[in-house]
Amino acid sequence: MTRVRRGYIARRRRKKNSSLVSGFKGAHSRHTRTINQQTIRALFYSYRDRGRKKRYFRRLWITRINAVTRENQIFDSYSQFIHNLYKKQSFLNRKILSQIEISNNIGLSKISYKIIKPNKVNEERLK
Repeated sequence: MTRVRRGYIARRRRKKNSSLVSGFKGAHSRHTRTINQQTIRALFYSYRDRGRKKRYFRRLWITRINAVTRENQIFDSYSQFIHNLYKKQSFLNRKILSQIEISNNIGLSKISYKIIKPNKVNEERLK
């Protein structure tokens, strides 16, 4: 019997998978079975860590805002600052507040004073 030359479909599939792991070390970028395993693992980690990245950045923004609010001694805590921010319907998200704090620390304290100032006026009226 003559030898059967296989088609290109399997080779094309393997080549596509190997292009996903081209930077991996050792057998992880050479052997077909480990290539498939590492591809699945890498895709799983990238999916999982997209959510974690959002979580970590939100945590960082909250930490920065909390540090500035306590440093300026306008509010006792971050939660009071955010509560008053929403009460005044000033819808600045945490990312923007954190960027304001990094670029211009005085800007965030001005925002804080604008939030707190009307409250003090109302308290004086009640007295």
